[in-house]
Amino acid sequence: MKILNNKQDAIQELKRISSRTNSENNNKINAIVEEILQEVKTYGDIAVEKYTKKFDGFNPNPMQVSANDLKDAWDEIDGNLKRSLELAHKRIKKFHEKEIPLSFTLEGEHGDTVQRKWKPVKNAGIYIPGGRAAYPSTVLMNAIPAKVAGVQEIIMVSPGNREGTINKTVLAAAHLSGIHKVFRIGGAQAIGALAFGTNQINKVDVISGPGNIYVTTAKKLIYGSTGIDSLAGPSEILIIADETAQSTHIASDLLAQAEHDPLASSILLTTSMDQAKKVLKELYKKIDDHPRKEICMQSIKNWGLIVICENYDSCIELSNNFAPEHLEILTFDPKNILKGIDNAGAIFLGKWTPEAVGDYLAGPNHTLPTSGNSRFSGSLGVETFMKNTSIIEFNEESLRVNSLDIINLAKSEGLHSHANSVEIRFKD
Repeated sequence: MKILNNKQDAIQELKRISSRTNSENNNKINAIVEEILQEVKTYGDIAVEKYTKKFDGFNPNPMQVSANDLKDAWDEIDGNLKRSLELAHKRIKKFHEKEIPLSFTLEGEHGDTVQRKWKPVKNAGIYIPGGRAAYPSTVLMNAIPAKVAGVQEIIMVSPGNREGTINKTVLAAAHLSGIHKVFRIGGAQAIGALAFGTNQINKVDVISGPGNIYVTTAKKLIYGSTGIDSLAGPSEILIIADETAQSTHIASDLLAQAEHDPLASSILLTTSMDQAKKVLKELYKKIDDHPRKEICMQSIKNWGLIVICENYDSCIELSNNFAPEHLEILTFDPKNILKGIDNAGAIFLGKWTPEAVGDYLAGPNHTLPTSGNSRFSGSLGVETFMKNTSIIEFNEESLRVNSLDIINLAKSEGLHSHANSVEIRFKD
């Protein structure tokens, strides 16, 4: 893990980390995914089955998880885990209910009205990753805002293991969330099935949920025919800490990100060289007997960074430039640092708010912008599964009063028929 104390070197290194998925292999991956999507579009379930056998090593027949299996998964999980899932569900639902956008109407002085009306999409697809870990929390974070938005049908896809089985807790979370259609497929072929529809899977209006580079590329390529939440990259955390923070806490929080993925990034900005040395020592001590040691080592070695900053202003500047997915502030007065933060997906204040709190049950969504995208976007939410329509109604008086201005604007753009469409109503 690099330690830097030069600001310009830090800026360059943060830029390298932020662009870590912009590899020369992207053209190759695009070509592979395009071929998969085209086959799914043409051959439907046959292509989905073919690529599931090829990449996941099992025959997905039947493709859909039965209602009994979903109920059994819920009945069979540990009672303590059930209670934890129910608490998380309750808190996440309560938060997202506050996100419901309001429709409104404005009335003009001449009787004209303009409205903005919000409606949910009819159906949505949610992608839940498999592979290295199981993510029941991701089921809750995607399904609950869709349910709160009023989506009629939610279709969940998630890759099975070599035996074709989806993790039991993931299925239990689907049952708790009221999802009735779950398919044991993953990868680009699952995104294609949701985007184009097959005999077994209905075409959806919006697809949400994170995945690997093939899933993300597939979402990018189908965008336009189907909506998507975002193009999520590997996870990342940036911690701003001073000498008052406990090095064991910082090291644990950095590793909580590193254990996700070899491409995950863990960054510490601190005003204390002594703190940096303590954290580094703790970090390697904790990695030594970590059950995901290899993943953590790759992540820390390639994408980990500690920067010694001359003051808090420098920490804030570097953090805003990087625009992290997760930002922890572990300083004597975190709210003072917060005043200067412009770009972050989610912010965690103080020693009692590790990022894991937000991952599981705080309430706000844990599907967040990565790779610097928090400069212009935010978390997944209820609006992801909704659309708005403008409704405009003028009467004769309101059109007459505004007609000259409309005509002037239309003629300034050289659009004769736009102007004429107003003029002709009064000539008639």
